Amino acid sequence: MTARPGPSTLAIHGPPHRLPDGSPATSPIVQTSTFRNPIGGEDEVRYTRYGNNPNQLEVARRYAALEGAEAAIFVASGMAATALAHLAVLGPGDHLVASRWIYGGTRELFDREFSRLGIAVTYVDPAHPREWRKAVRKTTRAIFVEVVTNPLMRVVDIAAVAKVTADRGLALLVDATMASPIGCRPLEHGADVVITSATKYLGGHSDLIAGAVAGSRSVVDEVTRLMRNWGPAIDPHTAWLVERGMKTLALRVERATANAAAIATWASSRPEFAAVHYPGLPDHPDRELTARLLDGAGAMVGLELRGGAAAAARMLSNLRVISHAPSFGGVESLVSEPRLTSHKALGPEERAALGIPDGFLRLSCGCEDADDLIADLANAL
Repeated sequence: MTARPGPSTLAIHGPPHRLPDGSPATSPIVQTSTFRNPIGGEDEVRYTRYGNNPNQLEVARRYAALEGAEAAIFVASGMAATALAHLAVLGPGDHLVASRWIYGGTRELFDREFSRLGIAVTYVDPAHPREWRKAVRKTTRAIFVEVVTNPLMRVVDIAAVAKVTADRGLALLVDATMASPIGCRPLEHGADVVITSATKYLGGHSDLIAGAVAGSRSVVDEVTRLMRNWGPAIDPHTAWLVERGMKTLALRVERATANAAAIATWASSRPEFAAVHYPGLPDHPDRELTARLLDGAGAMVGLELRGGAAAAARMLSNLRVISHAPSFGGVESLVSEPRLTSHKALGPEERAALGIPDGFLRLSCGCEDADDLIADLANAL
């Protein structure tokens, strides 16, 4: 096989290679904290906290192949992946330029924790791409963006940002959780590091917490060093669950994306919604960028209800198929209010300024029948 396998093949097998007769069709779970090591041996010590358990190594190998990266590592959550990826390229006195359109938990990490470490952060509105170059200082070391933003489903032109980082010798870190590796592989567009919450699409069944970082061998080695010091190693069973989830990744994303497109089209005709945020809609501001950068418009829909929080509460209380819960990317559809979850730390005025007014619902479309999801929403309205 000479051509690079497609994403479905890589998610299921990793780089194809013949396995010996009698080997298991699925990876065994090596549920151990430690391994017997040779006396006086100079090889790396095998210890699950170090991230070199067979389950940890196998899922990392498969994910690296899927992203087209030299290496990858899994850690205990998406936030752990975000923190360690940045600390691998930033230190005290350094400056980070970040997109203004980011997950609230990431914003809190930057504002509260990075400031304590002596790392300065400047936020740029991606709607004004010229601002990226203006924000760069002599101490700038990296730029961070989400390729599909949480929760407004805006799409950021990471290829354009990559030109800035390449010209200035900076690292470009991209959180691609909401797109999944099926929808976008940032390294193909000039990114240096890709971050994902494996809790979402990679796992896909709302039954694990994990995160991953992929990129060059040198960056992943530094993330590994930090992980061993700070301690957020992924356990073997969780690694095995992620590997299992990745085998159906392409199928799940395809079905969920089709459901999201159907729901977004339906919701656009309903007077109860002041706005519908979905990159696949003809009137979405990033429609052309979505077609150029992403393989599909994704499975997330933002629904902005007229009537604010009270209207949202009435609707949510009448749902029967879709569950009111945080997180996304599972086989079941979930809906949440960013004002009470991802952006709770911000006040109403700050949220409104970001385009997240009270009454905004973030819908993660799962793999149910689209007609049932639409009927559930219609009944709830």
